[in-house]
Amino acid sequence: MKVYIDLVILLNFYLDFLLLITTSVTLKRAVSLKKILYGTLVGSVSILFLFFSVGNFLLFLFKLIIAVVMILITFGYKNVKYTINNLGYFYMISVILGGFLYYLNLEFSYTHVGLVFINNGISINAVFLILISPLILYIYYRQSQKMKTNYNLIYKIEIVLKDKKEIQLNGFLDTGNKLIDPITNKPILLIQKGIVNEQKEKIYFIPFHSLGNNNLLKCFKPLYVVIENKKYKNYLIGISDKKFSLEGVECILNSKVLEDIK
Repeated sequence: MKVYIDLVILLNFYLDFLLLITTSVTLKRAVSLKKILYGTLVGSVSILFLFFSVGNFLLFLFKLIIAVVMILITFGYKNVKYTINNLGYFYMISVILGGFLYYLNLEFSYTHVGLVFINNGISINAVFLILISPLILYIYYRQSQKMKTNYNLIYKIEIVLKDKKEIQLNGFLDTGNKLIDPITNKPILLIQKGIVNEQKEKIYFIPFHSLGNNNLLKCFKPLYVVIENKKYKNYLIGISDKKFSLEGVECILNSKVLEDIK
């Protein structure tokens, strides 16, 4: 089998560059393009050593050392935690990209009958790798940023009703929710309809303004609510007729929560 060393080095350079760029952007590291290119160059040249016959353990050790050198050249050294974090994300992104490419190669290269896989002679070529790799890493970056944003604003809350019944929910901190009862001046947390039995609660109708319309919101006063292990008695619970679009979220927290949990 012919192996074109120059093409292998160029392809490896391209993939290492993408991995370092993605690591830098994901962790918001302020590094220059020059440092990223230097780190990439180390990773690309090192692939020549993989043609030597060495044991699996030594090969793994060598790859790890090269990865550490790439990270140190690209991001520098501030402390152990900083370096391990950079190395961890670099490896995690590498595994994600490698896993996707391996999966796609299996899909294109093999047909299967049940659990029996048969090679059909087709494989992913270099052009496909060049085109699909940035897309995979871009999707990973967008999803990771979305998860960071959403999950940092999700809190475990507990609503204790007047009959001492406890309801545990996932609450999303929505800074746009500034609903306040104009009479008692109490902020309002929103829950989806059906979570509580409205017939057992004393319902208040509170006026609110939404999308150019004046509406009435069903509310009730719980015994107390627990947010981040702190008990509060100054919140009302509003019942929303609409389902919340965020997956796994059953309560929309008021912006006032930001002040209370500090």
